[in-house]
Amino acid sequence: MRQEKYGVLMVNLGTPEAPTPKAVKRHLAEFLSDKRVVDTPRALWLPLLYGVILPLRSPRVAKLYQSIWMEEGSPLLVYSRRQQQALA
Repeated sequence: MRQEKYGVLMVNLGTPEAPTPKAVKRHLAEFLSDKRVVDTPRALWLPLLYGVILPLRSPRVAKLYQSIWMEEGSPLLVYSRRQQQALA
């Protein structure tokens, strides 16, 4: 009898390396600079992103991350690794 093999693909949208404004800004910049995420002409979007959104959102979002951050790191990363280990 032939045994079937299955694979599981785990993906997520990423997470900041730390719950700090600098790390959150870096993460948001990478994520929101992706043309597949924001489908707006670059000449309009990038000045808005770097001039308004990142300076205003990064400190606020960092505070939110600080409220949920775990000893092991970002909850998304911690739980994703736990799921990975459980599936292995």
